[in-house]
Amino acid sequence: MQIITSKDNETIKQIKKLKEKKYRDKEKAYLAEGIKLVSEAILEKASISKIIICEECLNKNTIDKKVLYDIAKYDCIYVSSPVFNILTDVANPQGVIAVINQNKSSTTVDFSQDLILVLDGIQDPGNIGTILRTADSVGLKQIILSDKCGDVYNPKVVRSTMGAIFRINIIKSDNLIQIIKEIQKNKFRVLATDLNTNKSIYDVDYNKIAVVIGNEANGVSNDILELADEKIVIPMLGKTESLNASVATGVILYEYVRRKIC
Repeated sequence: MQIITSKDNETIKQIKKLKEKKYRDKEKAYLAEGIKLVSEAILEKASISKIIICEECLNKNTIDKKVLYDIAKYDCIYVSSPVFNILTDVANPQGVIAVINQNKSSTTVDFSQDLILVLDGIQDPGNIGTILRTADSVGLKQIILSDKCGDVYNPKVVRSTMGAIFRINIIKSDNLIQIIKEIQKNKFRVLATDLNTNKSIYDVDYNKIAVVIGNEANGVSNDILELADEKIVIPMLGKTESLNASVATGVILYEYVRRKIC
């Protein structure tokens, strides 16, 4: 087994570049780090191009043998700890990183489910990742992101999804208005979150709807608000005026779940 010990190794330099968005966009690839994420990527048959393994973690047996067996089926690169440390994005790495090819961009919306989730300018990586994870937990198979959203392949986003990124079709749109109109043509009602309305999330029907979650600071953009069939708000009993975007998404999606199971 050959161990790469040089930080100047060309393969290592190319992998390191994927920590930057411009190179992720150029190479159409991203990094997934950690035993759980890599295991999920393998389970979901993600397009894994190579897997980097830290020599020290192998020696310490920190990676389960079954996981190692699954990993061994891929193109594996073994590196020393100093080399791994320039690739890792976490304080306490588990010793395994996968390079994964991004799914081919799709602009085709699947209208077979009765709820579509749309993100309009969500920026925070933690919010994007948590929203993806929550959407996956309620069985959604797709999510639409406007071009003003943060990078869905940011390492923090990928970690926050806890594997959901491998199961959800991510539709990136540079024309959200057009997508919204297409959704409406397919007999979906568009619900936009808005603090300036009295209509509660508990006052609307959850059959064939698209829910638009807006930017953390500015909310849903005015153009989308004007197109929306209904504007909805989460009622507050305390003095807080609004919730974190990912928390708000969770509240709305689980009202949808409640309607489904009751």
